[in-house]
Amino acid sequence: VLSTWRGGGVSDGSYASLNLGGHVGDAAAAVAENRSRLRRAAGLPGEPVWLKQVHGTVVADLDGPGTGKSEADAAVTRQPGRVCAILTADCLPLVFATPEGDRVGAAHAGWRGLAEGVIEAAVRALGAPPERLLAWLGPAIGPLHFEVGAEVREALLKRDLGAEAAFAPNARGRFMADLYALARRRLRALGVSRIF
Repeated sequence: VLSTWRGGGVSDGSYASLNLGGHVGDAAAAVAENRSRLRRAAGLPGEPVWLKQVHGTVVADLDGPGTGKSEADAAVTRQPGRVCAILTADCLPLVFATPEGDRVGAAHAGWRGLAEGVIEAAVRALGAPPERLLAWLGPAIGPLHFEVGAEVREALLKRDLGAEAAFAPNARGRFMADLYALARRRLRALGVSRIF
């Protein structure tokens, strides 16, 4: 598992400096150089498959044809040397693997993806018994800073009515949401208990 910082790249302005997202308006040449630097610095065995993320639940099978232009928010592979990549700012990145590492996956879980079931879709796509999986929750916005309205809270509670504790009302009449708590609940409900 590798998670990057923003330094060490060639992008400038509001994209400075290691912007890896080709969808935000940064110069294509800068993004390509940043991705090349990442691959070399991390010693990656192959070029990551950069998904077009849309805050949905589609899972790209990187072992199939045509995955390089996939519109998806998760990816899985069973092939050594394939690199799953997820881009996040505030959203929660998740990485999954079997203990042997013969199946791996990554998911991009913002509130929309969580509400719609991206975690469940990624676990299904891995095709391994959930109780065998390891899950890693990466850096994301924390519960002291993620303010949501009642409509977002309701969307997230729709699939998990017991998740009320993941929302703390604030003085503005809104809620502070805990993406980590929501993701852990979803994982445990699936049978994934080894969560890091």
